[in-house]
Amino acid sequence: MGGSPSFPREPLSPEKVVIVTGGNTGIGYETAKWIAMMGAHVIIACRTKERALHAITRMEADFEQEKQKGTSGLTSGELSVEFMELDLSSLKSTQKFIEEFKASGKPLHVLICNAGLGMHPLTYTEDGNELMFQVNYLAHFLIIVKLLPIMYKSGPDCRIVLVASMAHKWTSFHLDQIQARQQNEANFDRADYYYKSKLYQVMQMYSLNQRINQSNVTVNSLHPGVVHSEFTRSFEDDCTWTCTYNCAKCFGVSISPYKGAITSIDVAVNSKHSGVRDVYFDKCAPASPSPEATNVENQEQLWKFSLDCLKDYITEEDLNNLGAKT
Repeated sequence: MGGSPSFPREPLSPEKVVIVTGGNTGIGYETAKWIAMMGAHVIIACRTKERALHAITRMEADFEQEKQKGTSGLTSGELSVEFMELDLSSLKSTQKFIEEFKASGKPLHVLICNAGLGMHPLTYTEDGNELMFQVNYLAHFLIIVKLLPIMYKSGPDCRIVLVASMAHKWTSFHLDQIQARQQNEANFDRADYYYKSKLYQVMQMYSLNQRINQSNVTVNSLHPGVVHSEFTRSFEDDCTWTCTYNCAKCFGVSISPYKGAITSIDVAVNSKHSGVRDVYFDKCAPASPSPEATNVENQEQLWKFSLDCLKDYITEEDLNNLGAKT
């Protein structure tokens, strides 16, 4: 009989540094909180300092409650959590975050690309990119490329975790549709473009691993589950998502943000996943991604398109660090 998905509650080294983008709310909050409660140093990367500090205060209160309950595997010390400003809708802000992290001199053992934007009306960023494409995928791509050299030097088991979604299976890949140039505000299918952003994350997993598969850094992706939260409220007028959520609720499988964070936490810190790469996880177990995601030609097209979008930020040295020249 299989049990519910879970992660081992084992103390983590205070020297372990974990970045959680969007760690101030929802799944990201629970992910950051539990990893910090097990002892690691966690950096919450998000837009708003006030919301991040409020989240840290909540974490400290939750931590005290868990200690009073006698929860196992918690650190004996204080929570070690800090805020760093990151606005993924601006590549300048993203680059500033990268430079500030580099200047801190900290190692980086785990990067959890969790932050994301739900179904949003057609909007273009100051960088000229469709908003969901940039926030959910492209800006994280830039962070990964720029911070990989630090991860290479941070120890034998460093991990990148891409929080995707089963929704990546509900769309298809078309290179000429990435920026929605054929769309306007009236006919923009915001649900499909959200699904596409999740597809790009799973495709990215394969593209990265293909280039760094001889390194100490592994890349995996996951579906967190059908979670009703502040984030998913933007989905309520989408028929496919609403049907999925209502069915999940009816059958008792819609889950809390904590349960939605379990797979992220497990993939990020469970020692049994050391050296594991190219796996799309669901409920802490390997699952099958879509054929679109595993199509190598699609992956390479997206990779080259992404580099072109980031040509003002990614250098030849960055490409050398990836083992890629194109």
